[in-house]
Parts: sequence; structure tokens; C-alpha cells
Amino acid sequence: MRRRLSTPSDNPKSYDKAGVELIVTGTGTSVGVPVAGCDCAVCTSDDPRNQRLRSGVIVRAPEGEFVIDTGPELRLQLVQNGASLIQAALFTHAHADHVVGLDDLRVFGFRLNADIPLYCEEQVEQSIRQMFSYAFKDRSKMAHHFAAPRFEFRRIVPGEPIDVLGVQVMPIRLQHGRLPILGFRIGDVAFCTDVSSIPLESKKYLQNLDTLVLGALRYKPHPTHLHVDAAVSVAQQLKPKRTFLTHMAHDLDFDTLSRELPDGIAPAHDGLVLHSPAASKV
Repeated sequence: MRRRLSTPSDNPKSYDKAGVELIVTGTGTSVGVPVAGCDCAVCTSDDPRNQRLRSGVIVRAPEGEFVIDTGPELRLQLVQNGASLIQAALFTHAHADHVVGLDDLRVFGFRLNADIPLYCEEQVEQSIRQMFSYAFKDRSKMAHHFAAPRFEFRRIVPGEPIDVLGVQVMPIRLQHGRLPILGFRIGDVAFCTDVSSIPLESKKYLQNLDTLVLGALRYKPHPTHLHVDAAVSVAQQLKPKRTFLTHMAHDLDFDTLSRELPDGIAPAHDGLVLHSPAASKV
């Protein structure tokens, strides 16, 4: 019988709760699951693990909460997972399913009476400025102080760690087809969504992991994403203690995929909670 892959919620004593908590808030593709108008077995499934919001992570760090990506369902994800005060956002890349919920952070800038730091690469900043141009206009000319979100950009570079709310975050260069994007390592947990390949020089940042969260779009190969067999191969090369697959399309049924995957690899689900006791300040 295949060994069941435990999660922190299954065995909470195996993790240091004083460390960093990461909640995988969305495990779906750019169109989510169920897909609008689709009546396939996964889209009509009663299994809540087959209901996948767009990609996202909430990180509860020693000095507050931040998110990785701001997808279309960000407000819903924050409410469902009990977020209290988001104080920063990190971005993997600027595709719509990873950024278009950005305005949902507006309430937090209002509560903090401060700009929310947006950690990203230059090309991501340019895209965000174009998509959310109203957020970067002269505030003195706005009708009221809540009319637009308050943001400030902070540049990040692959391979150069940053401190975010008391935790060290390592940006890692990944490839999403021809598009260079970022993954992030926090302590002994790494989040690598939308990846099609990992450059050789980036693999050193993915050694000695407890947990790898890795994109695996579907069964068939795809030009800009890992498919299931490719993701399994990557996980077996990197050798984390366990791997959870994310960014999954509607041809991947949670229960079926769980039975098919090798030991130590399992599909993620919305709301999956991970802990990293090793995360610390830079």
C-alpha cells in the first residue's frame, strides 16, 4: 500500500509553530477549477480539494503577514484563511492570474496609513504600473484618501536574499517558457509555481528542502509549464523531503493523482498549511 504523505495539520508536533507559517491559498491554473462552463468530472466533483482558486500564498512571519502574488480571488483567499493585516506582497511574475487582485490590498494601506511594499523585478513593476495606473497618480488630486491603494516598489534580484517582516526570503530564477520568473525560498520551504525549467545555477538554492511546492499543470506536456511526469522528475532530482504539486488544471483529479504519485509527492489543495522553523532574519 502506498504510504500517505503527511501534512503539518496531520502531524502538528513535527513542526516548530514559532517559525513561519505558509498557507497555499490557491492551487489552480489561470482559469481556476471548476472552469466556467465545464461539466467534466473534476469541475463537477463534490471533493472540495478539486476546487482550486488562482495561485497564491499567505506567509505569517514573525513581524506580520505578507502574500506571494495577488491573484483574482485575493480578497476571498484572505477572508477564507483568516488573514488579519497584510503588510507586503512578493511577485513571481506579472501574468494576470498572479497580479489582478492587487487592489484588494488597498484596505491594508488604509489601516496601516502607509504604503504597502511590493517586492518584484523591474518588468513586473512596469506591468503593474500599466495595469493599475490609478494607484500611482498624485494622491493630492484624488477625491478622498481611500480612492486608490498605497504602494511602493522594492526591487529584488534572484540569488540576493531579502528581509520581509523578520524572515529571510531568497528569490530564485526560474523559467516560465521563455519568460524569466521568480520562485521563493523561505527557510526550508520553496514555492515554485508556473515553472517550465529551473536553470542550473538556481538549483543550489533548492537543496536540503523540507518542502517543495512545485507547479504541475496537467498530464500532457506543455510549452510553458511542467507537466506531472516532469514535475516528479524535478522533485526526484532535488530530493526535498516532500513535494506538493500546484497550479493544476481540471484534468487532474485530486484523489486519482494522489494514488498515482510516488511516495513523498502529493497534490496540494487550497488551504494547505506548511511551516518552516528554519526561516530567520538576514
